[in-house]
Amino acid sequence: MTEAGQAAPGAAPEPPRVVIADDQALVRTGFRMILNEAGISVVAEAADGTEAVSAVLRHRPDVVLMDIRMPEMDGLEATRRILAAPSASQCRIIILTTFDLDQYVYAALTAGASGFLLKHVSPEYLVTAVRLVRSGDALLAPSITRRLVERFAPEASCGPPVHADLSALTPRELEVLRLMARGLSNAELARQLTLSEATVKTHVGRILAKLQLRDRVQAVVLAYQTGLVGPGP
Repeated sequence: MTEAGQAAPGAAPEPPRVVIADDQALVRTGFRMILNEAGISVVAEAADGTEAVSAVLRHRPDVVLMDIRMPEMDGLEATRRILAAPSASQCRIIILTTFDLDQYVYAALTAGASGFLLKHVSPEYLVTAVRLVRSGDALLAPSITRRLVERFAPEASCGPPVHADLSALTPRELEVLRLMARGLSNAELARQLTLSEATVKTHVGRILAKLQLRDRVQAVVLAYQTGLVGPGP
């Protein structure tokens, strides 16, 4: 083994290690049973944000299932604290919400969460989501992120401005970022730009690296925050 939860080169990947943070015991129990049945280890549970932060720093999981509305400290603040901790820099956070367009979800995405799940998600999709996020992909499609950003970004614009040096990107990378923010998939980007999907993936990887972003969800949010793209068609 190399880092926690990562297999040595050439070895089969270890199952994801998960922390579940939700103030409802039945939700935690149900999710734990589903994940355990799929061979995914739940290393800790938390009933509020304070417990979630402590559990993540203690166990260093690969993925956190984080409820937004919890006592003591909500999931948004817990997300910020976890992702600000150097020891949790590789942790991926999935926001749990009852509503598919919760303003707190937008705030969590801007704080660094990798996507969100509705609490009534199917068992199969829950397992797929955990594995997908652990692999480094974003959980929700850019088109869904765009819908969130277009709805809530104007309300958030009264806050501190977001600074990002987009000058580090080449003209082609800026073009790719604009199209990503409009909800195009890699396959659609390839067709639009007359490139191979492999080349598109290379461009996306370079954009994320240059802008120090975790995944394409964050890239879409940043594109709106910096004014590279705006709401509308």
